[in-house]
Amino acid sequence: MSTQMHTRGAAPSTTRGCLALNASYEPLEMLPVARAVRLVLENRAEIVEADPERAIRSAGRRLAYPVVIRLARYVHVPRRLRRGVSNTLLFARDGYTCAYCGRHRSELRQREFLTRDHVVPQCEFADRNAANTWENCVTACNTCNHAKGSLPLARSGLTLRVVPAEPHFVRLEWKVRSLTPLQEKYVRMFFGDGVAESLR
Repeated sequence: MSTQMHTRGAAPSTTRGCLALNASYEPLEMLPVARAVRLVLENRAEIVEADPERAIRSAGRRLAYPVVIRLARYVHVPRRLRRGVSNTLLFARDGYTCAYCGRHRSELRQREFLTRDHVVPQCEFADRNAANTWENCVTACNTCNHAKGSLPLARSGLTLRVVPAEPHFVRLEWKVRSLTPLQEKYVRMFFGDGVAESLR
C-alpha cells in the first residue's frame, strides 16, 4: 500500500514528529509523520490527536494529519534503562552538576569541565567495565575528580552530595532531548506531574 503523502492546508512537510503512545497510553517515542501514517494505514495504530489545519492524502484516501497515535497492540517496555552509562546521559541524570562540590557546569571556571567519576575506583574492580554502573558513576568537575583520584571516597576528603542510582528512562531520555508541550501533556497524563516537572 502506498504511503506517499500530500499535505493540504500548511506547506507540505513530513518532518514534524508524531508522538507514539503504547496501547496503554504510555508515551513511547517521537516518530516521523510518514512512519506514523504508515502504521495507521496498516491498522497497527489509531490517531488520537490530529492537526485540524492539515490533512494527508494517501492511496486515494484523505487522512487526518497525525500528531499523536496509539499503537493497536501493547509493546513491552523494559523497566530498566535501555542504554548503558554514557557521559551525555550521566551528566543529564545529575543535572550537569558536580556531585562533590555542587557546582553547575555554568559555574565552572575557565578550563574546568565535567567528567565521570567512579565512587568506588576502577582499580578495585577485577573487570574495570564492572565499575561503570549507574550506582557507581557520578558527574564530577575535573578539579574534584583530580582531587579524589583513585582514593576510596572515605579517604578522599570529599563528600558525595547525591546517592547515585539508575534513573527512570523517561526522565533521562526526555531530559537529553527537548520536551515539546505535547509530549509533556502525555507525560503528565501517564506518569504524573512529578516526572514532567523533573524534566524542566
